[in-house]
Amino acid sequence: MYFQEEFSKEETKILLNHFTNVDKPVFCLINMPEVVKGALYARYSRSSKSLRRLFLDEFWSEGNLNTSIEIDSSKAENLYERVFTQYGDDSVAQLGSAHLACEQSSNILTKILEWGRIASYLEQSTRYIYYDQKIGDKFRYITPPELENSYFKDEYNETMDSIFETYSKVVRSLVDIYKEEFPRDESVSSQAYNGTIRAKACDVARYFLPASTISNVGMFASGQAYEHMLLKMRIHKSEEVRNYADMILVELRKVIPSFLKRVDVENRGVEWSNYLKDNQENIENYVLKNLDNSPSKSPEVKLVEFEDDAERKIAAYCLYSSSQKSVEELKKIVSKMPQEEIKNILNSYTGNRKNRRHKPGRAFENSYYTFDILSDYGSFRDLQRHRLMTIEWQKMNPELGFNFPDEIKKTKYEKECRDLVIKSKNLYEKLSKDYPYLKDYALLFGHNIRYSITLNLRQAFHLIELRTAKQGHISYRKVCMKMHDQIRDIAKHENFYNLMNYTDHEEYELQRLDSEVKQAKKENLTNS
Repeated sequence: MYFQEEFSKEETKILLNHFTNVDKPVFCLINMPEVVKGALYARYSRSSKSLRRLFLDEFWSEGNLNTSIEIDSSKAENLYERVFTQYGDDSVAQLGSAHLACEQSSNILTKILEWGRIASYLEQSTRYIYYDQKIGDKFRYITPPELENSYFKDEYNETMDSIFETYSKVVRSLVDIYKEEFPRDESVSSQAYNGTIRAKACDVARYFLPASTISNVGMFASGQAYEHMLLKMRIHKSEEVRNYADMILVELRKVIPSFLKRVDVENRGVEWSNYLKDNQENIENYVLKNLDNSPSKSPEVKLVEFEDDAERKIAAYCLYSSSQKSVEELKKIVSKMPQEEIKNILNSYTGNRKNRRHKPGRAFENSYYTFDILSDYGSFRDLQRHRLMTIEWQKMNPELGFNFPDEIKKTKYEKECRDLVIKSKNLYEKLSKDYPYLKDYALLFGHNIRYSITLNLRQAFHLIELRTAKQGHISYRKVCMKMHDQIRDIAKHENFYNLMNYTDHEEYELQRLDSEVKQAKKENLTNS
């Protein structure tokens, strides 16, 4: 069926240390530096040799097979210098990657780390741990480096300490309240029950965590993605962000040095960063001079852009790959079809979905929606991680309001929580005078932020169905429910609305229970 390349016994021994097999046309690379992997692929694209033969001929250097096998990284480095640095072939930087961990970063910083599209992120959840657990002798927040030697440091830290002290009282109180309100059923394990109660309490208490709350972020990205991230971070006004950029660059250069040579080179990365900085300052100055920049009080969710004929347009693209017609011809054909036929095409293309992971194909990427959203910061930080959509966000502003959870009324800390919102606002206003670029650190997850989301129909399926799932946080569930409703009510795309049939509009008291039960069963099976 396929040609089986022949290798000598010695070559086979070498190859099996670096490839998962030597006798099949499909294999993985193992036990070699990232720079070699990337350079090997870069060379691969311009060679008639197989990858394994190329590796033997050009990348492996003679070593002691009994103790170690050496790979000639210098050849890889030289190749990168030629292809990437000198020739400017950026695609080569997509071929090497690294796992990176950024710990004890503020929630302000995490949003910057998670800006890039072509990367994978996992962020510490506010749902599964109690954030009143200190690190050393300090609550889990960052004091911006700019304040360390400032007259303002003590006031800032005292305010943050009071915020976390209130959070602690609230979250622990809610756990006791929910245990009394929702006693454990004998059919539910203690593990699943306690996890559900904790999640419910944490979901409410998180409204009172500040944006300065520290988090841990795990990332996996290509050299190119890291380069773009660092170019933005290095010109950020916040010292925290710039400090992390420096640390990230140092650590990545230990793993994938060749991919990050340009970042701090004056006529390359520095020039690029300055270009981004100049553009940002230009538009900020324009707004300052030409706009009355008082915050708008818009609805929570507003569909502001869509295509009136999106259903017919998408129907034409559904037919495209299976037909021999041009796009224009298909649009003409579809334009004459009755509405029922459009529905049939869309239903046929979507098929019988058994779960939300069964998504329609790329034809659904040919129409877009833009939503202008005002929601609490906690919801925003969850939705922002959807990488393939276009999201832009504004600075936080206490004038946009606070999403105060009704559940707090069940505790004896309602007044204390309302006072906390005022304390946070006061700190924000004080920071605004001397440290305007640090003022967001003072605000709470419950404070509102405005942001826009532009996404195609296929992405809308993913976002809306995932984020309205039963186990999701009620705040972002409500945002996505409204997005779903407005696709029907404002855009009049009823077919699309109905096809998103895994959108859940129900309200739940113990939304995490089913998930916790399933997880407990999996863990018990694993440990048995």
